[in-house]
Amino acid sequence: MHFDHPELDRRTLLRAGLGAAAVAVVGSELALPAAAHAAPGADLDWIISCDEWAARPPADPLSVSAIPTNKIIVHHMAFPNVTDYSEEHAKQLARDCQNLHMDGNGWSDTGQHFTVSRGGHVLEGRHGSLDRLLAGDRQMIAAHCPGENGRAIGIENEGTYVTETPPEELLDGLVRLCTAVCRQYGLHAHDIFGHWDFRATLCPGAMFYREFPALRRAVFENLGTDLGDVPARRWPDIWRFVGGPVVRVAQYLLTFHGYTVPVTGVCDAATVAAVQDWQARNGIPVDVDATLTAPTWETLAPELDQKSSGVPVTAAQFMLASKGYAEVTATGEYDHATRTAVKDLQRLHGLPPNGKISTTTWCALVGGVVRQSFHKH
Repeated sequence: MHFDHPELDRRTLLRAGLGAAAVAVVGSELALPAAAHAAPGADLDWIISCDEWAARPPADPLSVSAIPTNKIIVHHMAFPNVTDYSEEHAKQLARDCQNLHMDGNGWSDTGQHFTVSRGGHVLEGRHGSLDRLLAGDRQMIAAHCPGENGRAIGIENEGTYVTETPPEELLDGLVRLCTAVCRQYGLHAHDIFGHWDFRATLCPGAMFYREFPALRRAVFENLGTDLGDVPARRWPDIWRFVGGPVVRVAQYLLTFHGYTVPVTGVCDAATVAAVQDWQARNGIPVDVDATLTAPTWETLAPELDQKSSGVPVTAAQFMLASKGYAEVTATGEYDHATRTAVKDLQRLHGLPPNGKISTTTWCALVGGVVRQSFHKH
């Protein structure tokens, strides 16, 4: 099972003020002010709490993040794709997961905030997560994605979805949960990402990821969001404490622009310096943690077509291959397989399938969200 260790992000420390990075708590006994985002009287009784699935108490005090929640990260559990969709099975799943994390990994508690079973049952994961969702103020610091544990709600979905699509029941449960998380924390459908957007992993699985545009559209419709309130492009806000394929793409693009950085998917000191230098040279606010902000992405990524070649094409091909387009190889030549894969990606995200990589297609390619994906299809 693919969980990552919890960490208190440096940005949490920098932004919390007075050094108060987190509030230590035991179990779910928390005392924080009510949030401005929280929907009063929200009905979340359909979420099965830790007490209801007979969770063990945490082994150590847990902590509440002192920075705002800014996204949802969706995972698959890499568990078997069972056909038992019952509530009792879902509760056993939660217990098995907690036992694995506490006894196998030596963690304080379950790693994720919430779990969705294949039958669509939604369960609290880490103690305190449901209370925090009800309050809508701050999240529990979790253990699902290093660099994002204090600012992203982690949702684990039962099953393995590299080659199989999640069942409709699971997707319905996930839509309901994501809608509630967005309402309570003041998030949007365009704030939903996958684990591999911030980590080197097969999670959430290539076939599950193909469902993300539809997942976001369903949440968007549930929230009643106006299309005009959706940014043209919501890029993944990768920064120095995350890694994986998206970081590697950024390194390819920095190399293309003349920087000497290793293309490893690890955000090392050379990459941080290159990002910050690029920002300074392009009149973009320099981020202390080398966050690839929207202007950073949009100046780095060149538009590509079938006449293009070289490092940017290699970057795009690498990303396509990592997202399940097995026929694409990183040759640097904009070949037929590459164009075919780009067209498929564009159709998934509601973009004209012209096979060219515009700035908007780049955004969708590296895990971002584009406004066109919310149009009626």
